[in-house]
Amino acid sequence: MTTLAQWFEKGMSSQDYIDAMRTNKDELQTVYDRFHIREEDEERLEDLAEKNFQVIVLTEDWCGDAMLNVPILLKICEQTKYEVRMLLRDDNLELMDQYLTNGTARAIPIFIFIDAEGNEQAVWGPRAPQIQQLVDEKRAKLPPKEDAQFEEMQKQTYGELNDMFVNNEQLSEFVYQDIIATLERVK
Repeated sequence: MTTLAQWFEKGMSSQDYIDAMRTNKDELQTVYDRFHIREEDEERLEDLAEKNFQVIVLTEDWCGDAMLNVPILLKICEQTKYEVRMLLRDDNLELMDQYLTNGTARAIPIFIFIDAEGNEQAVWGPRAPQIQQLVDEKRAKLPPKEDAQFEEMQKQTYGELNDMFVNNEQLSEFVYQDIIATLERVK
């Protein structure tokens, strides 16, 4: 069985991942450029930096959640000096299947924080709770899958969500706070 340290070594740098993106690249860059860590949070991040984690990111460029969450993680990792490696979900199902959402869904992104020995210390993803609630509320308005309008309405809903992910700074803050809280719970 492949260890998390080996998975980390297999991953590509975040810059290589971004350079290779074919979908959502501009949107990811917009989120990255817009999001800034506040000065009052720098001490919190200094404390987290002492944990010296490495991060494995399971992602795909077509994923709207990744488009929002990955840039926020990258900003955190710049401050904490955590090294990040990206793995494409669809090419790494052996690892992905160890991190299923609700035991069934290959939902991404998934951030796996490991220590220097390659031991899992924390896992985050695929969404902050407030964003999950937003997505659930939007999905609840969709007709049944059998409805002739379902596909068109689902596409419209996901387009609206993607626009919100790019343009609503409060959503970035929800992601940021939830990732930080997850890391602060690690002893």
